[in-house]
This record gives sequence, structure tokens and C-alpha cells, in this order.
Amino acid sequence: MPSVFQLTLILLASGVAGVVIFRYFGLPPILGYLAIGVLIGPNALALASDTATVKYLAEFGVVFLMFSIGLEFNLHKLRAMRTIVFGLGASQVVLTMLLAVPASLLMNWIYPISWQAAIALGGAVAMSSTAVVTKLISDRSELESEHGRNVIGILLFQDLAVVFLLILLPSLGKNPGDLLIALSTAAIKITVALILIFVIGQSLMSRWFSLVTKLRSQELFMLNLLLIVLGMAALTEHFGLSLALGAFLAGMLISETPYRHQVEEDIKPFRDVLLGLFFITIGMLLDFKVIQEQWILVIVLLVGPLVFKFGLIALLARSFGSSPGIAIRTGLCLAQAGEFGFVLLNQIDGLNLIDPALSQAVLAAMLLSMFGAPFLIQYSDRIAMRFSSNEWLLQSLALTLIAAKTVRTERHVVICGFGRSGQSLARMLDQEKIPYFALDMDPDKVKEASAAGDNVVYGDASRENYLIAAGLVRAKAVVITYADTAATLKVLNQVERLRPGMTVLVRTKDDADLAKLQAAGATEVVPELIEGSLMLASHVLLMMGVPMRTVVRRITSAREARYSLLRGYFRGSAEEDFESNESWRLHSITLLPESVSIGKTLQELALENDGVSVQAVRRKIGGADYVKLDLAPDLRLQVNDILVLSGNSEAIDLAESKLL
Repeated sequence: MPSVFQLTLILLASGVAGVVIFRYFGLPPILGYLAIGVLIGPNALALASDTATVKYLAEFGVVFLMFSIGLEFNLHKLRAMRTIVFGLGASQVVLTMLLAVPASLLMNWIYPISWQAAIALGGAVAMSSTAVVTKLISDRSELESEHGRNVIGILLFQDLAVVFLLILLPSLGKNPGDLLIALSTAAIKITVALILIFVIGQSLMSRWFSLVTKLRSQELFMLNLLLIVLGMAALTEHFGLSLALGAFLAGMLISETPYRHQVEEDIKPFRDVLLGLFFITIGMLLDFKVIQEQWILVIVLLVGPLVFKFGLIALLARSFGSSPGIAIRTGLCLAQAGEFGFVLLNQIDGLNLIDPALSQAVLAAMLLSMFGAPFLIQYSDRIAMRFSSNEWLLQSLALTLIAAKTVRTERHVVICGFGRSGQSLARMLDQEKIPYFALDMDPDKVKEASAAGDNVVYGDASRENYLIAAGLVRAKAVVITYADTAATLKVLNQVERLRPGMTVLVRTKDDADLAKLQAAGATEVVPELIEGSLMLASHVLLMMGVPMRTVVRRITSAREARYSLLRGYFRGSAEEDFESNESWRLHSITLLPESVSIGKTLQELALENDGVSVQAVRRKIGGADYVKLDLAPDLRLQVNDILVLSGNSEAIDLAESKLL
């Protein structure tokens, strides 16, 4: 048996290999972890046979996953999607669990299953993979489509239902007479915990985080975060509830503070790595001998739940007003098993609710269904058009209508995304009598805007047929207004392939991905934050009496220099909580007498090698105020010099360490 150190190396090496291979083929990393777990487990190559140690570490993966879900728990979001979440999502989970009881009767001739075990298995089967599905439909730019919103709404309720199921399952292992008492006790405990957390803990948490952030220590912030997550998990476990529930409540508590986004960024590496360990352990549980002996049962458990979930979700989506094609796509996206299904199955095993051999067969079927998910989603359009008689006609009609509107239009602007930026651009083009054509994936927005007379239709700009129908070959320019860089790159790649050299203007939030977008074919990239700064600066200069010609020259020079003069800015403590580590910033450093950089030149320090540029050096000469020195490689630094650095947070931290 390998030592703990050797086991860690095996897990790290195999995890890296699995993620690299699956990412190379455009598949979610979760599938790579599962495949690697199967391969190195005790029932295959047996490279990692110490499953107890790995399992112990992997439990923290579930803790951090539930914490992340707690961070995403947003009352406004739930209210906006209440019909889908609490209507469609709740119906899917509840009906799956209830229908699992009569379905289990068919299994009694192989394995006797109690009604408690049937409900528990129904809860596991009801789950779909949030990690896999959201990644795949996001890559297809379908998050804002009608079936994409159905999928996200159902997944959101499934995530919430897990909290209840983690409490329910231990109660199912008790005698039927004690079940009601156990559930009532658990409900009282949760109610008391929620009251303590949200009435007392809310204000305390905000004050405590404010105190921690004022000390400006990233190390302290991370230690504090880990203490809160694990401390809350330990607290709920102490009261007889699960670790995961405590982590979920901790996430909910922090989600209402101004530090939510910073916490989300900081916790992500821990969550992803430890969750990867969890999925590896799930793969390691798979016993090929059991599958070999019960391959018919595995196939039945694979095909049966897939068809059942697909049919149930499609019928429910149809009953909630979706078209047949949308209902079929929704069902196909959610037919597979999910990561929380493994969490629940793990708990079912621990409670001895089902036979271990049956558990192995269920595990194998769930794994296979997750491996099949990318193919179901990839071919969902073809399947929907094949089984929905009017879906093919509707899609063909949509493309025909788009082509009919643009067939006589030339030298127009194709706008990809009709949000606030796209709509503002459309109004300006209208005033100048310049033709435009917009594509957007939000059906409600398209319906209202087209009714108001805007030239916008429902369509995915990242797909070749929609761009061709929108008259790309005759257009003068393409404008991409997406906030998401990945979605923008997909459209850029399609435009570059269909019409190389096309004038493409891209809107971004900031300048973080400016070089990447330009390399992908963007003619111009317009960062909103920097353009706003330019407009503000131009108005102030004009009000201060600077001639219009000079102001225009300044603004034009900044744009021609790709905003290098304005790249980065000084952050306040509140802003740092919401900015990513990759965003550029400005930072002033005062050199102290003990600083190691005293007496060295800028050339000797070579800060540019660390990804940092020196924007200015200010020095107090005589009794006068600080003056700005001319930057030169041989400029030698002195005590009390103030250096203004530009770069991302990590690079500036390294440079500050080197200077001080």
C-alpha cells in the first residue's frame, strides 16, 4: 500500500492527466476525474488502493461544493425564476422520488428494496449534473435560450433539494414510527440554526469581514474563510446534521455580504481540487467484477432512468408551456445522473439501505450516463428535429425569415447580442439611416424589441447558419456585444472562418482579455470601463477650458495606444472585493529606509520581468513638494521615493515584496 505522500502524488498526476485529456477533447473535467478514478482504483490498476484516506479528503470537496451553492443562493434570482424553479424543478424532483417507489417493485425479483430505499434511490436518480450540463450549454451559448432557462431552473431546485435530502436520508434508516420524530427534530434544528445565522450571524459576519479586510492580508482573508466554512460544517455536524449543510448555510450567510465575489474567487481553487478528489473516489468505487456479473442489470439501470427522466422532464416542460422542441431539448440536457446523485448514493451506502451489489450496479449506470451526457446535448438539436414534427419546420422557418429580411440588405451591421449595448447601438444606427440586423438568444427580449420595431430576431450568432442567414457575406461590419469572453471568441472564430478579414468590433467590460480578442480577429476592442473614463476625462478637460482640438487629440492618442495610458487604476478596499486577480490596477509604494531596493536602478530591478510597469517615480527634493521624475533605466531609487506601479494584483504583490 502506498504511503500518504505517494498516494497524493498518484492522485495529483492522474488528476492532471485526466483533466488535460478531457479538456483537449472539449469535455468537462468532471468526466476526466471519474474516468481516472475508475482506472487507478482498487478494482482496476490498483494504483490507489487506500480508499479510506482518499475518501476522507474527498469529503471536503462536497463541503466546498455546498458552500459554493450557498453563495449562489440568491432570493432575487429565485423570485425571478420562481415558476421554473418551484414549478418545473419541484415537480421533477418530487415526481421522480414518488414514482421510484412503484418502479422499485419491479426490482424485487432481483434485489428486495424497501420503500425507504426506493425514495432514497429516487432522490439520487432525480439529480442531474450541474457541472457537466452548465459547462456544455454555456459552450453552446444556450444559457439564455428558452430550454437553457428551463435547465438552469431545474438544476437550481435540484441543488436546493439536496440540502433537504441530506437531512431526510439518515431519517429513512430509522423505524417508520421514529421517522416523523426524526424529521421534526431535524426541522427544528434547521429553523433554530437559520434564525441564529440570519438574525444574529448576518451583522456579525459583515462586521468581522470588514475588520479582516481592513488588515489587507490575503493570507488572513483565506484563513478566515476556511475557518468559517469548516467551522460551520463542524457546528451542524455537532447538532446531528451533515457537514455539507453547515457549509451551505455558511455560503448563504456570506452571499448577503459585500465580500461574496471575492470569497467566490478565493474558494474556487480549493473547491475544484477537492471536488476532483471526490469524483476520483467515486470512480474508484466501481467494481468491474460486479458489472461483469450483472451487465444486464447495469444496462437496465442505465437505459431505464435515462428514458424515464427524459420523458418526465419533457412532459413537465411541455405542460409548463414549452414547445415540443424545447421540451425535448430540456429533457435531453437533464436525463443523465449528477454529482449530487453520487453524494446521496454514498450516504445510502453508509446507511446500508440497499444491497452493496445493487449499489455497484447503480453506480456503474450513473457513471455511464454522465459519460453519455455530452453526446446527448451535442445532438439534442438533431434529436429534437427528428422527434418533433414541427421543430424542423420552426427552425427552418426561423432561418428563412431571417434570410428573407436580409436578402436585399447590403453593407449593413450585424449585431450579435441585443442587450443594453446592442440596443443603444441600434438606435444610433437608426438615426443615421444605417441598416442593421441583430441576433439574440433571449426570446422574451426579442419578442418585445421586434414588436417595438427593432430589427432583431431570435438566433445564435455563434452558429454558422444564423450568421449566413443574417447576411454576413454582404455585411459591412459585425459588432459583438457579449459580456462573456468565451462566447465572444466563438462568434469571432465563426466570422473569421466564414469571412476572413471582416471588420469586427467587440465590446468588453474591461481590458483583461484585450490581446486575446485582437488575436482572434477583432478589429477593435472597446472596454466599457475605460471608454467611460475617456468620456469623463474629455468633459472635464472641456469644462476646464482645454480646446476641443486638444481634447480630441488626447482621446484619440489614448485609443491608438490601445488604452495603455489608462490601463489600470487605484483600487479602494471595497472595490478589491469585486475585482478579479487578473484585472489591472495601479498601486503606490513608498520606499522605507530598510527597503532592499534603495540605491538600485530601475534597470537593475527589472520589474517588467514580473509583469509590472513603473508608471511614475515621485521624489521630495529639498523642502518642496514631491515632483515627478523622468523615468530612465539608470534612475537610482532613494529613501521616501514613491513608485506608481501598474499590473495585476499578483504581479504587484510580487513587485512590492521585491522592492520592500
